[in-house]
Amino acid sequence: MSTQRPDALKFLAPGWFAIVMGLCGLAMAWLRAAPLMGDVSSAGGLAIAVLAALAFVVVLIASWLRWLRHPEALAEDLRHPVRHAMVATLPVSLILLATLGVSLLGPLVWLEALWWGGSLAQLAVTVWVLARWLRPGKELGLGWPAVTPALFIPVVGNVLAPLAGVTLGHGNWAAAQFGIGLLLWPVLVALLVVRLAVQGVWPERVLPLVFISVAPPAVIGTGLLQLGAPPALAWMAWGVALLFLLWSASAFKRMLAQPFSIQFWALSFPLASFAGLTLVLTHLSDSRGLQTLAMLALALASFVIAALLVATFKGLRDGTLLQPEPVAMVATSAGTGSQPG
Repeated sequence: MSTQRPDALKFLAPGWFAIVMGLCGLAMAWLRAAPLMGDVSSAGGLAIAVLAALAFVVVLIASWLRWLRHPEALAEDLRHPVRHAMVATLPVSLILLATLGVSLLGPLVWLEALWWGGSLAQLAVTVWVLARWLRPGKELGLGWPAVTPALFIPVVGNVLAPLAGVTLGHGNWAAAQFGIGLLLWPVLVALLVVRLAVQGVWPERVLPLVFISVAPPAVIGTGLLQLGAPPALAWMAWGVALLFLLWSASAFKRMLAQPFSIQFWALSFPLASFAGLTLVLTHLSDSRGLQTLAMLALALASFVIAALLVATFKGLRDGTLLQPEPVAMVATSAGTGSQPG
């Protein structure tokens, strides 16, 4: 029996679009596995793509209702040091849905419009987030509470543009937007390293966000190939993605010790993106070992996302999701004196 709060919709943070991101990434990975798995892979990719589109519609409608009924909650999200970055999950979802549509249906006009909407919205969110860094004070500026892997989504998410932009005939703009993300990626990595050195690791409840670090190099590798770059550069990006995956996995046991929350969906798109890049590279190599690794990566991403779907359903049914955020979610670390945003 559901024990959902009457005001549960108030706590539907923008990060819920991470579900769409994860499903889109998994659908693209399954589609890229078609040369190895045949029609079964294509059918699986199509089914997951449909599920991603349905999830997008549901979360979008729920988010619209939330904005109408609880505008103060959205305003709080926009001020929050961590949650404000999750606003970018909406335009990223649009770009990924357009990419899926192009892969399945070809370069249709309405998919081009969807891609342009996501691309321009992503750029706008990037400028908005960077503009916050120029504000005086730490509450809305670039204080340590705001420096988390969640910033990869609005700051580096521009590297997604070539995935569909090249096929749609907008390669120049896609390359330009890709360059923005490529420039800001090492900047943010450096910020995160300094934050870890000065403040220590993030609170345990936000540890799943560490996996987001896998996504930028994985998507960059795929984007480079889409833009016609030499395969060696994609292999370099794959190596960096593998490093971040192993680094993130070192904290996996501590992640599992935490109660399930929407933050766990931070594992989904990065794992799917890594599997997708690995599968793309198998088409450029005759290595049996790489093919085996690609299938294992796809199986891992599929298992994790299936588990996340089950956990999300149970959380909504039992009322453990859509709850007020614990204080630990907004503190930088114990003993730093930071206050919730």
